[in-house]
Amino acid sequence: MRFSVRHSTLYSYSAPVRLCRHLVRLHPRHTDVTIQRERLRIEPAPALQATVSDHHANRTTQVDFAGVTDRLWIESCFELETAPPKHVENALPSLPWRLQGGAEPECGAWAEFAGEAGLKVRSFAAELAARSGGDALIFLDELNSELFSRTERRIRDAGYAQDPEETLTKAKGACRDLALLFMTAARSVGLPARFVSGYQGQAETPDGRRHLHAWPEVFLPGAGWRGYDPTHGVAVSEGHVALCSGPDQRSTMPVEGGYYGDGVNSTLTFNLEIRIDK
Repeated sequence: MRFSVRHSTLYSYSAPVRLCRHLVRLHPRHTDVTIQRERLRIEPAPALQATVSDHHANRTTQVDFAGVTDRLWIESCFELETAPPKHVENALPSLPWRLQGGAEPECGAWAEFAGEAGLKVRSFAAELAARSGGDALIFLDELNSELFSRTERRIRDAGYAQDPEETLTKAKGACRDLALLFMTAARSVGLPARFVSGYQGQAETPDGRRHLHAWPEVFLPGAGWRGYDPTHGVAVSEGHVALCSGPDQRSTMPVEGGYYGDGVNSTLTFNLEIRIDK
């Protein structure tokens, strides 16, 4: 599947400010894709700019600025071809798993989050695991389907993901809320899980606009990281493009930075265009 993406972000300031160092996490991840064209434009022009890999192997662009400005504009454009993930062929142990780094070093950073689930989420996950007969793949499919069918999906442009217990109890949330609830439930039965930001090919949204998307990934021995999209009730496949991943939402923010300016207010606007050719 061919994706063409143009994502522009504009920060407007009520008075001139000095910009701190910014991190831009808008590069498509290389996994299961062939990148054909990629461009990142930033205004004002950075005094220094470097693309580096962060602690979670995501490509990020660090930018430093000189002087003052009343706006910061960032535009990411790319074209790429996606491919479906490989099938899970190895037999998996029964749930619950004992979550630890073990022979898979990249899982170690996620092991420490295993105990974060509250009682309601733990009970919810344990019930699904029992219903699935301890089969990890069935559990993940059931969890994905259950969250999709029971939750009212909403768009919330600002703020971090809400507490998983709140999402489960109120049965309402944005894609990042469902991603965090899925991750927390999976971790409570020993499955390593991480947060992913990116784009997806389905255009249906309550406000009719395209938005940055979020979903969870789970590490399965022999198959690597596999994605699930509880917002749409599907497994992540060639209809999704990942930008970056991390143990929580904060490590995947598309733009991170600040500014110096007393009494200055900032306003964020964005425009996202996605074209899909199957």
